[in-house]
Amino acid sequence: MKISYYPETDSLYIDLSAKASVDSLEVSEGVVVDYDAEGKITGIDIDNASHKLELDELIVHNLRTKVEIIAA
Repeated sequence: MKISYYPETDSLYIDLSAKASVDSLEVSEGVVVDYDAEGKITGIDIDNASHKLELDELIVHNLRTKVEIIAA
């Protein structure tokens, strides 16, 4: 899983899978869910993210995985 914020467009993308997306569905204004060929979610795109989310803090809880922080 990879979370990327793009300040120039104020968008946040949550990449959930390495599989390519083949379909997308806007589930609410400015929130698009991407799906692979099997109908599984591959990512979530959020426009105007700073107005919809609290971007000041990210808490990772109970994930047994490597966490890498890359600051811009």
